[in-house]
Amino acid sequence: MTRPDQIHINGTIVDVLNDRQFNGQLTIEDGHIIDISPMDEVTSQFILPGFIDAHVHIESSMLVPSEFARLAVRHGTVATVSDPHEIANVLGLPGVEFMLENAASTPFKFHFTAPSCVPATSFETSGATFDAEVTRQLLERDDIVALSEMMNIPGVLNGLEDVRAKLNIAHDLGKPVDGHAPELRGSAASSYIGSGISTDHECVSLEEALEKISQGMLVQIREGSAAQNLDDLHSLLNDHSRQCMLCSDDKHPDDLLDGHINDMVRRAIAKGVDPMRVLWSACVTPVQHYDLPVGLLQTGDPADLVVLEDLESCKVLQTWIAGKLVSENNTSRLSGSPVVTPNHFKAKVLEQEDLQVFSEEDPLPVIQVVDGQLVTERFEWSRTPNREPIEIDPAADILKIVVHNRYTPAMPAVAFIRGFRLREGALVSSVAHDSHNIVSVGSSDDFIVQAINRIIDLKGGVGAFSPDGDLFLPLPVAGIMSADDAFSVGALYADLDRLARQMGSTLRAPFMTLSFMALLVIPEIKLSDRGLFDGKEFKFLKTYQPRTEFAAKQRANHEASL
Repeated sequence: MTRPDQIHINGTIVDVLNDRQFNGQLTIEDGHIIDISPMDEVTSQFILPGFIDAHVHIESSMLVPSEFARLAVRHGTVATVSDPHEIANVLGLPGVEFMLENAASTPFKFHFTAPSCVPATSFETSGATFDAEVTRQLLERDDIVALSEMMNIPGVLNGLEDVRAKLNIAHDLGKPVDGHAPELRGSAASSYIGSGISTDHECVSLEEALEKISQGMLVQIREGSAAQNLDDLHSLLNDHSRQCMLCSDDKHPDDLLDGHINDMVRRAIAKGVDPMRVLWSACVTPVQHYDLPVGLLQTGDPADLVVLEDLESCKVLQTWIAGKLVSENNTSRLSGSPVVTPNHFKAKVLEQEDLQVFSEEDPLPVIQVVDGQLVTERFEWSRTPNREPIEIDPAADILKIVVHNRYTPAMPAVAFIRGFRLREGALVSSVAHDSHNIVSVGSSDDFIVQAINRIIDLKGGVGAFSPDGDLFLPLPVAGIMSADDAFSVGALYADLDRLARQMGSTLRAPFMTLSFMALLVIPEIKLSDRGLFDGKEFKFLKTYQPRTEFAAKQRANHEASL
């Protein structure tokens, strides 16, 4: 006999766990699936487990967790494995607590990991430091499912005491350790994996991914707003679906308006991957690897599922979490929550002369952006050395990049960058992985100074400053997230993206790319608030000197010649 509080859904049951499809009826009661029965009736819709983003930094969406959820459920996502190291680098433990508390206000199944690298390196200024004891404090919590991506590769390979202690704590508590190992191959990769690190989301080539899989590592195929690896790695899914997961890593709000993991599933199927193999990676592998309390469309499971029009289009008709209909026909049924705005912003207001730098080197190392990737290359800029400040050359696409300490009054770090193609103006952001100092790229010192000082006034945000006007998205939550609703944030960010293109940028995600130009753990060269950094040699490049430092060097050279 049917109870009035039971929910029945008919369709083609896509039983990924048992590799079968059949027409059936699914019955939900008290948030769980209590029955799945075959039936003769044929319907046009497909019922399958909900999608899981296996590695994401919620903060990169510039949305608090409850607002991220409102967009994600529209695309069939029911859960994430989320690394809160962005806000941890700004606010420390109170930042992680903020994420956990806000996430708890929504039925969406957020699963957080314990940040392993706060700060990401010792070569930049951040707002907090997590030692092994803080790591233990987090990993002992039931709502923390793993140790976050271990970015300190030299620390792992050299057996650094603090790194080894964090890994051992995770192993002792039986929790997985996520990895971060871009371009790591051979014996170094073997040593890194051998330390007990089980995943990597940084593979950019099929050969690299296969090598890591062969040594027992799981590969998280990433398709974010800046780094997009599905085209190169999708063939893994046919033969290695149980060693793969799908993730976004970093997804900006305008992109999240359009799609999420469902888009990766759709594209992989269109490339000829067996749908059941894609779905295993999108739904099953994360649940099994992280031991997540997320349903897999089995009797007795939580009713975490998605109803699709068909597998080929991946058009989402409904999303259910714990038996609750959270989205229908592209309309989220989740409501927002009141948002507090904890922050840490004490940056020095800049003047144009603060950006003047000098060098006697030729050629000069310049950061070369690689569109669609987080890695950069080193461009050698030939010029005639002199004692004058180095001038920006927009016609040659040589722009100035500035990273400015937001935690304490200090002078900015300055270098040069190629690939943004701004004709006139500046882009700026206080979202600058992983320490989230202020980063700006521009065609003149004047534009850069005005842009950075506006961010200081707002105490966080992203923006574009041009002769034709300016546009800014305030980010008052730790300087990296908005307190507004997801849909208005996504729309404003899309306007910002369009303005950047009008200013000349041809990058597919100019602001996301900008946010990674201070991420020192991704080679080849990046800029921190302390200077230009060689990510392969893991050392500073003492190339560009501010006026006072250059003048002192000139005086010393002159006195030595007398």
